[in-house]
Amino acid sequence: MMNAKTFRSLVGSLVLGASLLATPAFAADKTYQVTGPVLEVNDASITVQKGKEKWTLARNKDTKVTGEPKVGAKVTISYSMTAVTIEAKEDGKAAKADAKAAAEPAKADAKAPAAPAAAPAKK
Repeated sequence: MMNAKTFRSLVGSLVLGASLLATPAFAADKTYQVTGPVLEVNDASITVQKGKEKWTLARNKDTKVTGEPKVGAKVTISYSMTAVTIEAKEDGKAAKADAKAAAEPAKADAKAPAAPAAAPAKK
């Protein structure tokens, strides 16, 4: 039979583990808002004016729309940012270090003494 202290420790560990696993899921759910008059709206996107900037946001069949956004109407749009592709580029310093390291053996070969020439063949 488990004593109370062991049980509390087990429950605490489970709660801590669950909260650590849930943290990345909450980060993906972060939303932002933009508010302004509608400049253009269609089934694929909506464009609003925010200050001097035009914001065009994609929309699809899953976009929840309350009311009917029309050109000129003021709307507030909630959106999230999700990476579509990620391409890692080599850091400039790392690339220079790699190029330098690759060139050093060639320099060492250039400084090495030349092998003695073979004796000419006798006729």
